[in-house]
Amino acid sequence: MWRSLAAAAIGYLAGTFPSAELAVGAATHGELDVHEAGTGNPGALNTSLAIGKTWGAAVLVADVGKGVLAARIGHAVAGDDGAHAAAAAAVIGHCYPVWYGFRGGKGVATSVGQVLGTFPAYVPIDIAVAGTVAAVPSWTRRTFAATVAASVAWVGSSLLWWRKGWPNLWGPPPSAALPIAAAVSSTAILIRFLQEGVEEVSAG
Repeated sequence: MWRSLAAAAIGYLAGTFPSAELAVGAATHGELDVHEAGTGNPGALNTSLAIGKTWGAAVLVADVGKGVLAARIGHAVAGDDGAHAAAAAAVIGHCYPVWYGFRGGKGVATSVGQVLGTFPAYVPIDIAVAGTVAAVPSWTRRTFAATVAASVAWVGSSLLWWRKGWPNLWGPPPSAALPIAAAVSSTAILIRFLQEGVEEVSAG
């Protein structure tokens, strides 16, 4: 248990790595704060809008990498359960970084890293869900609803893999920790989406 908690703590710290803040600061020589640019969201999309697609792509890779790195370190610290704990904590760290007053990004890219590190068998399904959402204009205009659908698919698939004991490619063998971690990350992401919506309404 203590090792899993240590893995989660390390994963959280990895998730707080300020990729967007550093990118925007470097590109503008400290003259622009990503929290004050565009939507104010410290993520890849807002970075692209603020300083260009190349920087946005770099932030996207870094944010995905946080989830993958957390899973690898968590596994080294506390085995399979540690990988799940650390990867989920990385998503929470990205959404709620202590260094920035718990005001972070939405966690979607970091959750992709979590999937790559702990549930690689789900990657083709994840891509299919994302492609379906992107192909339907009404869904792309309803970002929160699309995120809910993707979260349900992720958690549902995690439960199915665990109950069926299906192979998980290079990821840890499916256990109860798989759907729990997916549910924890999905909850953090959905709450962050709701909070950002409230913040936008308040600003308006």
